[in-house]
Amino acid sequence: MRIAIDANGGDLGLKPNIEGALLAVKSLGYHVFLVGRDPEIREELRRLKAEPSDKLHIVHAQDIIEMGKEPVDECRTKPNSSLMIAADLVRDGKADGFISAGNTGATMVASLLRIKRIKGIIRPAIGVPFPTINGMTLLIDAGANSDNKPWHLVQFAAMGTIYIKSVFGKENPTVGILSIGEEETKGNSLTVETIPLLKTAGLNFYGPVEGRDLPEGKTDIVVTDGFVGNIALKLSEGMAKAIFAILKKEIAGKLKYKIGAMLMKQIFTDLKNKMNPDDFGGAPLLGVNGIVIICHGKTNPKAIFNAIKVAGNLSASNIIGNIAKNMESLKDLTIGDIPEKVEEEK
Repeated sequence: MRIAIDANGGDLGLKPNIEGALLAVKSLGYHVFLVGRDPEIREELRRLKAEPSDKLHIVHAQDIIEMGKEPVDECRTKPNSSLMIAADLVRDGKADGFISAGNTGATMVASLLRIKRIKGIIRPAIGVPFPTINGMTLLIDAGANSDNKPWHLVQFAAMGTIYIKSVFGKENPTVGILSIGEEETKGNSLTVETIPLLKTAGLNFYGPVEGRDLPEGKTDIVVTDGFVGNIALKLSEGMAKAIFAILKKEIAGKLKYKIGAMLMKQIFTDLKNKMNPDDFGGAPLLGVNGIVIICHGKTNPKAIFNAIKVAGNLSASNIIGNIAKNMESLKDLTIGDIPEKVEEEK
């Protein structure tokens, strides 16, 4: 398996990307391409007492796409940036996928410019594995598209269904749509207009689910627009951190709590691991014609390692071929009357 990393991408720079790559080479036996500024990568490798090898390759890229800049402008004016070159490696078949902890918008733009969309896909979407009481729910879209139309959400649900089938082997995963109530008449116009399409899409549509249903794992997939999905994701991450911080503070206050915490140490450890987004590595950008994994900006080596592993698993599962095979028939079932302006998006 060959995975490219946007080595300079992310808030923490080279260190976590390179450390994660070294773990992947050692533990998984993957070929990893570190795409970025060659001298800086070599210097970081020296600090880590490592060097390039037959499985750890450096691909030089002079330019770096910055986190706070406008994604389209950055990608178009920096065609030789680490992010664009990593996408090129996937497009040219030299890598089976690429990962980036850099600018999320730029990662999507680079993927669309270089790798393109799968035929039949209108917009890609980020699918985030969301830890729940029952295991995991796929939240899609989690931030790739802030403004959507009903037919976009139908395709997100379809891609999520194919992802769950291909990666987790679940034959008939349930699909919910995030709303403010269980009644189909509640919600904004996007939600209400999407529900009839989901009912006729040939998917296992459960119905509307509320925000509180997400951590319960009421459905295998929860579909929403990227604006709401990203807020739900970030809120849940913040709440998990706050709960652990409150527990830690309260336990430190009394001796009997400390004794109880010692007895429950393994439970707390298991719970923290279950809620730790680093264990999921990153989120796939579904809908582009290649494996792309988006990581958190403040990611660590463990998350990078797991993102590389996820990319390899997705490639092995033939997720791209499975989406491509299923999308044309789904289009006929769900959105045969797409307004003409949608054709301009393609």
